[in-house]
Amino acid sequence: MKKIFFSIFLSIGSTIAAQNRFFYEYKFVPDSTDKADVKKEMMLLDIDKNGSQYYSYDKFKSDSTNKADMEKQLRSNSGNFTINRKDKPGQVSYKVTKEYPAYKTYLFTTVSIDNYKISEDQKPEWKILPDKEKIGEYNAQKATTNFGGREWTAWFSTDLPFQDGPYKFYGLPGLIVKIEDKTGTHSMTLVGNKTIEIASDKELELPQGVQIFGMGGNDIEINKNQFKKIWKSYVNDPTKNMREMMMKNSETSKVTFKTRTADGKEISDPNQVFREMEKKTKERLKKNNNLIEPDLYK
Repeated sequence: MKKIFFSIFLSIGSTIAAQNRFFYEYKFVPDSTDKADVKKEMMLLDIDKNGSQYYSYDKFKSDSTNKADMEKQLRSNSGNFTINRKDKPGQVSYKVTKEYPAYKTYLFTTVSIDNYKISEDQKPEWKILPDKEKIGEYNAQKATTNFGGREWTAWFSTDLPFQDGPYKFYGLPGLIVKIEDKTGTHSMTLVGNKTIEIASDKELELPQGVQIFGMGGNDIEINKNQFKKIWKSYVNDPTKNMREMMMKNSETSKVTFKTRTADGKEISDPNQVFREMEKKTKERLKKNNNLIEPDLYK
């Protein structure tokens, strides 16, 4: 199997730990009405003795850059923060973690300006089949499950002694090296792996009362039913939380919002920014109608 190597140039932290890193190519169709438009994202599954993390490599790089920029602004002590609202590199914004040995699973995602940690109460129930196939360099066996509103077919390999896999999938007698849903619009395939040393990340500390697009602060821990209500509210009014945050912080610090219109014009007037952001969000949600776990967004 061809091994893929990346260099991570920004690392903030002090504790170094060894991890097994697995690279998955994630192919997905965001819009069910346009199945010819197939997106690709490189996803990382980091496994150590305590658990695993599954997340987008491109988003990790983008978040690291944005964090460094905000830390630079905080060190200036000007009290003013500029947030350049633009499309993020990477197309997958969520992260999934599992805590061993119970495999307690959490989905981390952002809705508007709030970060959520959503506990998973459903364990994948597998039917292991006799079918075998070579996936890359690994001997793999077939298994199926219904999860999150989709029917999935997985291939796992006992050559890799981890009962884990991409996204929320785990519980087979080896690492999941490939998994695809019945419609063929979501698939994750192992394309490389290596052992790495990684520094523990430190939270960005923002001034009291300041909240900035998922930077700093704690994740709000909720269950799936609570998340569904939050999601429906967001779909109905995408900029509500941002407007409230701006009003709350207006007395302590000046927060500047910027975005660009479809023709590339930069705008900074708050009312115009919010109108443009609401328009873009609703257009994006309309096209992004084929989510990996549809039951969560009903």
